[in-house]
Parts: sequence; structure tokens; C-alpha cells
Amino acid sequence: MPLSTIDIVVADKSPLVLAGLAELFRADDRFNLVATAADGERFMEAVDRLAFDVGVIGWVMPFMNGSDVLDALATRKDAPRIVIYTGDVGAAVPRRAMLKGAAGFCSKQEHPDILVETMITVADGRMVFPFIDMSKPLADPFGTLTARERELLAALADGLTNASIAGVLEISINTVKFHLKNLYEKLGVSSRSQALALYLKGPD
Repeated sequence: MPLSTIDIVVADKSPLVLAGLAELFRADDRFNLVATAADGERFMEAVDRLAFDVGVIGWVMPFMNGSDVLDALATRKDAPRIVIYTGDVGAAVPRRAMLKGAAGFCSKQEHPDILVETMITVADGRMVFPFIDMSKPLADPFGTLTARERELLAALADGLTNASIAGVLEISINTVKFHLKNLYEKLGVSSRSQALALYLKGPD
């Protein structure tokens, strides 16, 4: 266990989760909450401005998701260690987070004490992940999609544009782009054409 206070920054898209985490860590004198952020972009701004030991971030966030943040930190010296804290229970997420350089993973379904212990362990230089059999290929990525992401994938297959999808689903174009970004990340692709190719191929 670290002897000094652990400086941390917390990022999550949910104001309620963010407030709860802030309260949790402020009540524990082992931590010094340096800042909070509502999305990945603001978290990276905190990385630029502040010095801290560990960041606890969501996996699905606006502007920059957890994967984007890990990619951005990979090129930085003295980057904070990252714990992914997410409600996405897809089995592929911990593996992706580990491969991208995260130091820890904790599900939002766990008791908050588990997150606290994970943060302490990561600050002490160790990694914390659920068991991952790295010898096996990733599970069916379609099993990780939300109902809305499946709707968008079906709309893509029907040849709809982003504007048409926004109209059909009664959401903004920016929201469509946000969902598509998360959809591409979960499928491990980088474009509409790659997502459609995978969709048409179906699970192995």
C-alpha cells in the first residue's frame, strides 16, 4: 500500500456517477481528488494541466471514450495509470483495456470498496483485472452491443445516412455519431464499411 496520498482524477459521462465517486474518494483520506471530468476530452485536458497518479475513467464517454484516452496516453511519458470503471459487462472490454495499457478494471456492478482497493493496488504499481484467457480469441463482439447500437447497425445495413438515421430514431446527428463511434470500437473496426462487412459475415 502506498505511503503517500494518491492523487486521482475521475471521469464519467454520468453526473450521478461522477458525484458519487467524488464523494467516495473525498471521504477517504488515502486519496486526494484533484479534479473530475465529464468526458474523455476533459480528462485529457486534466492530464495536460495537472499532475496525478491514477485516473479512473468510464469506457463509454462522449468526445473521447476510454479506448481513445488509453491510445492518447500511450505516447506520453509519465502518464497517470488508468483504471477503467464501466457498466459495460462485455467480456471483451477488460481485454481491450489491458491490451491498450490500462492498469486496472472494475465493473460498476461491484461494491465501491472493490474500486477503492483496485485504485490502491494500481497506485502501488500492480495491475488489477478479472481473469482473462489471452489464449482464446475475442468473443462474439455483437454480444456486447446495446439495443440502440443494434438499431444503428441495422440502419447502416439498410444504407441509411447519419441524417436519415437521426430522423428515424429521433435523435441528433451528433448522438448518431457518438453511438457509431462506440459501435465501431466494440466491433474492433474503424469505418462504416468495415462494420457492415462484419455484420454481413456474422459471428464465426
